[in-house]
Amino acid sequence: MLTRANRVVTADDFRTTVRRGKRVGTPHSIVYLRARDSGAPTRFGFIVAKTVGNAVTRNLVRRRLRSVGRDVLATHATGVDVVIRALPGSPEVSWATLHEEISAGIDRGVKKQ
Repeated sequence: MLTRANRVVTADDFRTTVRRGKRVGTPHSIVYLRARDSGAPTRFGFIVAKTVGNAVTRNLVRRRLRSVGRDVLATHATGVDVVIRALPGSPEVSWATLHEEISAGIDRGVKKQ
């Protein structure tokens, strides 16, 4: 599980990141990135809508995304808010593919900033 310091928890932070952040599309998700202070911890937020599937499927996707967030947290710079929106095809894709897509998307988004 991500620590509280590494989670986007308020609706205002989600809204600001989605509206003002850089948007990077991947085949199974959309990654929004917004720069913060360089000393601030990187934070992750996840959006998994009902279009992804039923509650069991959405929770599975959310757990996968959290796991990807934990892995990516160790390798990427600090001071970024990352919100990941899962797309309807995300439950069928393997964890390794999802991890690779999101990691590459975050890399592309950080380079744009």
